[in-house]
Amino acid sequence: MTLEVELKFIAAGPGPLQALAVSSTLGAARLGPPHVVDELDRYLDTESGRLAAARWACRLRTRGEQTIVSLKGPAQHAEAAESRAHRRPEIEGPASSTLDVSAWPASPARDSLDELRGGEPLRERLTLEQQRTERSVTLDGRPIATLTLDRVTVLHEGRRAGDLCVVELELLPEASEASLPVLADALQATRGLAADPGTKLEHALAFIDAGARP
Repeated sequence: MTLEVELKFIAAGPGPLQALAVSSTLGAARLGPPHVVDELDRYLDTESGRLAAARWACRLRTRGEQTIVSLKGPAQHAEAAESRAHRRPEIEGPASSTLDVSAWPASPARDSLDELRGGEPLRERLTLEQQRTERSVTLDGRPIATLTLDRVTVLHEGRRAGDLCVVELELLPEASEASLPVLADALQATRGLAADPGTKLEHALAFIDAGARP
């Protein structure tokens, strides 16, 4: 299990993503060439909501021919609040498109999911169709993070529930958090971006809840 550390920003539209896709720098850091990929994210839980009750999220992500499962735990709040970073425990492993967990390759992630679901079958809560632009972030000649620019469509029961434009900067496991406040300031200064206290899953559930209201 690792600790995911990232900055999250919500965009008013695609403009900020387009600007960051062509910029060569982010504050004092340099940005690598953009790499665009399509991803399908399926968020899973049991019918009784065991994972949500335990404050864990299960994401099944397919990119090309590869599918991985990611389990993300409750947010952790560090003393250095000025970094504005989101911190969550995360564990990942190989998977497949089936919701039959026993058919996935054995891994610690599968074992953890089995424990969380308590023997109950999984169901799909919602799906995110995502076009992602990835750029490496380098400071003083060292890679420190990955910047992702995401255009997201939220699908629920086969219907479109909403759209998101999201910018995330995920720190590499070996990198120091010392640079995060400066990078957060640089992103905050990008017109049309605002620091986001939520997650894509939380935004998606809000869209679905709003659509269900009479």
